[in-house]
Amino acid sequence: MTGARRRLGALLAVLVAALGLVLGGATAASAHATLEGTDPARGSVVATAPAAVTLTFSEGVSLAADSVRVLDPQGNAVDDGKPEHVDGRAATARVALRANLANGTYTVAWRAVSEDSHPVGGAFTFSVGAPSDTSVDAAAVQDAEAGGAVAFAYGTARTVAYLAFALLAGAAAFVVVVWPRGASVRGVQRLLMTGWVALLLSTVAVLMLRGPYERGTGLGQSFDLSLVRATLDERIGTALAARLLLLAAAGVFLSLLVGQLGMQQPKAVPAGPEAEPEEPEDPEDEEEAELRRLERAAAERPQRDTRLGLGLAGLALALALSATWVGADHSSVGIQVALALPLAALHLLAMAGWLGGLAALAVGLRHGLPAAAVDRFSKLAFRLVAVLVVTGVYQSWRGLGSWGALVDTEYGRLLLIKVGCVAAMLGVAWISRAWTARLRGADETTAAAAGATADTETAGATAGVAAVGATAAADATAADAPAGGGDPERAAQLARQRALRDRARGERAAAGSPARAGLRRSVVVETAVAVLVLVVTTMLTNSPPGRVARAVADAPATAGAGAGASAGASAVPGRTEELRLPYDTGGRTANAKGSATVTVNPVATGPNAVTLKLTDSAGQPTEVPELELAFTLPDRDLGPLPVTLQPQGTGSWTGTAQLPLNGVWVVSVTVRSSDIDQATATAQLKVGQ
Repeated sequence: MTGARRRLGALLAVLVAALGLVLGGATAASAHATLEGTDPARGSVVATAPAAVTLTFSEGVSLAADSVRVLDPQGNAVDDGKPEHVDGRAATARVALRANLANGTYTVAWRAVSEDSHPVGGAFTFSVGAPSDTSVDAAAVQDAEAGGAVAFAYGTARTVAYLAFALLAGAAAFVVVVWPRGASVRGVQRLLMTGWVALLLSTVAVLMLRGPYERGTGLGQSFDLSLVRATLDERIGTALAARLLLLAAAGVFLSLLVGQLGMQQPKAVPAGPEAEPEEPEDPEDEEEAELRRLERAAAERPQRDTRLGLGLAGLALALALSATWVGADHSSVGIQVALALPLAALHLLAMAGWLGGLAALAVGLRHGLPAAAVDRFSKLAFRLVAVLVVTGVYQSWRGLGSWGALVDTEYGRLLLIKVGCVAAMLGVAWISRAWTARLRGADETTAAAAGATADTETAGATAGVAAVGATAAADATAADAPAGGGDPERAAQLARQRALRDRARGERAAAGSPARAGLRRSVVVETAVAVLVLVVTTMLTNSPPGRVARAVADAPATAGAGAGASAGASAVPGRTEELRLPYDTGGRTANAKGSATVTVNPVATGPNAVTLKLTDSAGQPTEVPELELAFTLPDRDLGPLPVTLQPQGTGSWTGTAQLPLNGVWVVSVTVRSSDIDQATATAQLKVGQ
């Protein structure tokens, strides 16, 4: 035991070091960086070429060699390729430009990693002297999302990591708290090893895919060691490295769990209420019973000590592993970081305890798991669900910020799906509790029947003592005779019958009672729904919270849209063109049918001031729940370029449209008059022709 304690002490030391490594850099910020300002301002026209382009973000960002690119009208790079922070401020990015830039429109494409480890990106234009045509496809250079294959592989690896952690931590907790004998069961051991191996492989996969995911490159860059080194310099890279270190410690923990706990199982005792000895009437019997209780307690003490030590080490290990997620995700930035971090860790641990425990329960039901252990897990699961609900409500409030974000943002819609899955999971759990009660009753009935049979056999044994002596000689003679009366074929037939009978008995024992089989089925369904919950959770962690999504949507208007409009209008007088687009959403409300009038000035490349007015069928200004305006240039495969609209009164909106090229643009207005009624009207607009 001394060697085991030393190993446990070393394990705890590793956990404390890794936990400090992960949480040491967690500071307050707003999840997902947003671009707050640029110099030159987006859409502006400057008289002389600037020496550098400077970006200001809402929070600190990590920069790579290609984080800020500046392209001339022909698509050639005019920056020095060395983006840096201004005066060491992490929330800024600056890249120097070549000298003597010619007049024309320049495109700035930026891509960075926010403090919550999510890549963000965008693009804008500015002009030197006067706007000009540009060959740059703004839609292609401003995308912050990785390619389809990389994004799918990265998301899959993250999902597998969540599932593996739940399986590893939950199954280990089930063994320590609920069913210590499970440490010696081969099926439970396979669960533990599967969780450990899957978490190791998925962590390595996330580490290798992180570079291509951030930079939007292909899967072929996954083995680029320079990208791996760059990832290790980021917060998420530190968390992944710490997770690998913790997994080495987890391997030691699993060997102790199986080796120590699995080898210290006490002798089997009757389960259920019958396990308690009856109260003896004779004082001498009382002393004997007390002595037996003391002996049993002494025999079980080593296992209790081992379970306590393993439980504390396992809890510390699980906390440290959970920190590798919460220390590099939404919880590490934003409001109330000091409260969000521990609550997020509790949420993750409760999820792991529930899901991993369900998997271990399903295996245990096939290996004679007693009803008392099922009851213990049922009570533990209830507490875990309570923790999930409390921490989940807080995280939802923190991420959404408003009720409208539930339906207006991807984060809110995913959250609604998760809530629905959890509700379904709780419904299945209620069914499982009913099967648990039936299993308890079935086991008590079986135990009572076994006790009655034992009493009958004891009474019959006394009456049959005399008969034993009379038949002993005959039995001895029969025993000496070969089975089947000396007939080898008969003996072989009897052997086959005994083998079939033994196999049938084993199958019945494995299947258990109908209550046990029903509980096992409901647990499998509950586990499947829990896996779906984890998949949605992974998607949530990859989506900007509702608060941030609103900020991102408003960023163009607050960070230069207005400036671009005024600059464009004053720099290029141009002409004004008015487009009338009738629409009919098919709904029955007053605003379901009418006209959208789009006014564009100066109808030239660069920034254009746009006014959109909406009237109903009677010609009166009307409001709608949702309205979108976009410009597309099909000949150059450019767009759609959305316009951020600012309300200017009933039925009137203004904004700025950046049109980088001459050509025949398609103006599209999408009107949603109700939750289900929507229509899109289009018209052509010739620019520079």
